[in-house]
Amino acid sequence: MTEQLSPALRAVSDAVLAVASELSVEEVLQRLVDRAREMAEARYAALGIPDGDGGFSRFLVSGMDDELIASLGPLPRTHGMLGAMLETREAFRTDDIHDDPRFRGWWPAQHPDMRSFLGVPIVTPQGVIGAFYLTDKRDAASFDRADQELIELLSAHAAIAITNARLYERSRELSTLSERNRLALELHDVVSQKLFSLVLTAEAASTLLDRDPDAARVQVERLGSLAREALDELRGLIGELRPADLERDGLAGALRKHVGVLRSLHPAEIEVELASDARAGDPERDLEVLRIAQEALNNALRHAAAGRVSVRLAALEGGIELDVADDGIGFDPLDPELRARRLGLTSMEERARRLGGRLRISSEAGRGSAVRLRVGDG
Repeated sequence: MTEQLSPALRAVSDAVLAVASELSVEEVLQRLVDRAREMAEARYAALGIPDGDGGFSRFLVSGMDDELIASLGPLPRTHGMLGAMLETREAFRTDDIHDDPRFRGWWPAQHPDMRSFLGVPIVTPQGVIGAFYLTDKRDAASFDRADQELIELLSAHAAIAITNARLYERSRELSTLSERNRLALELHDVVSQKLFSLVLTAEAASTLLDRDPDAARVQVERLGSLAREALDELRGLIGELRPADLERDGLAGALRKHVGVLRSLHPAEIEVELASDARAGDPERDLEVLRIAQEALNNALRHAAAGRVSVRLAALEGGIELDVADDGIGFDPLDPELRARRLGLTSMEERARRLGGRLRISSEAGRGSAVRLRVGDG
């Protein structure tokens, strides 16, 4: 047992480190079921997550090729042995699953025959959230106590990994919803204001057309100018919806392109100092930093009436630092009414937390604003 313990713990450690690097629930589950099959030396393994309505929301397998999986048809229901492992906190082992009375129900004709079986529920304080199913022990007639303890240890870590992955996905969904709400408000403001101005100007031109043609011509020219401004504003907002190619351009390149677009839309002077080697880690983390920079720039150019904005991106040892400062009218960052109108402030803070970074928003009426993000150990 002592000789087995060290390799077992190493295997669990490797599995935990592997799933810790994944972000989606699907990726976490597949890593877990693959490692479970390897660790228990099983021919086949599965991991099921119930949907609460008699089925599985996810049922991932390991040891079967895609053609075989496709031939098995729809996901199984939570009946028989599959369901039994979701109703208990105890593991179960048997030399021959066919001998158990619970072995009934779903079993397609193309399904491989299986004998030895090890089932281990995945348990959280709230209850059983899933189960490992392992069958056909390689080079042995059955799974033993050591196999069970090893998968039980993995199951305890799996419960944490699955919960964390779910929380991460939920936070991403909330962030996306927040971003959509912010852009919806921006679109509403831009479209409403510009269209209202267009309507008033068109009415003024119509009124003056017979009485004062020269004055009417001025209003028509203003109508064209307002229409161009509205088009530019909408193009800018649509540009924010379009994902940046961070793998190709890098964080600094993507941010430089975004500033280039803003310069064509706004009269404010935008100064940039961007380190080409600045990285937050991977493209997904870089995108979070880019979104924070875009939001800070959006606040400076659309709300602060800034005449000058500076953007600095620096590569630090083990991290990066982003600074966006303006000479605008300033605001109170803690004002709840303002935060209710400007969802971007909260969005920046949420993104910084996901990055494990530190975000400081400082501003004062009449003295401009400054946003500083630091990510990593730098």
